[in-house]
Amino acid sequence: MKILVIEDDPTVGQFVKRGFEEQRWGVDLVANGDDGEARAIAEEYDVIVLDMRLPGKSGAQVLHDLRARGFDRPVLILTAQDAIDSKVETLRAGADDYVTKPFAFEELLARVEALSRRPRARLSPLLKVSDLSLNLDTREVTRAGQAIELTPKEYTVLEYLMRHAGRVMSRTLITEYAWGYHFDPGTNIVDVVINHLRKKIDANASKKLIHTIRGVGYVIREESAAGKGS
Repeated sequence: MKILVIEDDPTVGQFVKRGFEEQRWGVDLVANGDDGEARAIAEEYDVIVLDMRLPGKSGAQVLHDLRARGFDRPVLILTAQDAIDSKVETLRAGADDYVTKPFAFEELLARVEALSRRPRARLSPLLKVSDLSLNLDTREVTRAGQAIELTPKEYTVLEYLMRHAGRVMSRTLITEYAWGYHFDPGTNIVDVVINHLRKKIDANASKKLIHTIRGVGYVIREESAAGKGS
């Protein structure tokens, strides 16, 4: 087992590191978000233990950026934020588990062991919905074999919808994923980006893939015979 701990509190960090090392696991300890993200990408780890409040890039942003790159290793969040809505948002953003401070090391150990036992398969870098394809490695998007040029935000929103193809994603979830947790929830920026995506992806196609679920959000899927999306 090889663990990466991203934790800026030296007392907590050393406590966790020592506990894992007593299990004869390899442990790297990093004290800020930027270095932690770089280390997670550069090396092979079985589990990432990630604090949310970090100097530099926050834990939430590290998690977002890792998942946006297709990072598929388990990530356990270690934080003092124990509110239910905070836990739900973090799990929806891509965390695999959540332990709140203060904590018993035995609980943390058990949860990390459980995550490490999950089968780890190499995820395909290609997301497909009908004849629309998005390559996570090259960031290329094509429809019926024709390349589509997207802005970074358009790509991020499309990638999020395609990762959850067939599921209705709310404007709030899309905003949190693409712009971060502190973006103004009253803005209509999601609707603007969706309109741009429709013009680039659906305007010249007989089958529309991006649909509005009024009062809820958006979904990417093929039109069903039973009814068409808007």
